[in-house]
Amino acid sequence: MPKIKLGRYRHYKNKDYRVLAVVKHSETLQDLVLYECLHDNPRSKLWVRPKEMFFGEVEIDGKKVKRFRYLGK
Repeated sequence: MPKIKLGRYRHYKNKDYRVLAVVKHSETLQDLVLYECLHDNPRSKLWVRPKEMFFGEVEIDGKKVKRFRYLGK
């Protein structure tokens, strides 16, 4: 599993987010990525996702792509 870089990422749906930290689940000690939505989202500004899922791939039109792509600081 790669070490996570803090900064700006682009989701495969072309929305940008800023990764703020890697945090731990209080019960399982699972690594979770804490990230901020950089576009209007009425549901929430802050989100968490398991680190494995954050760095995972999704299949789009038969092609595997990264769920999030690092853009820089």
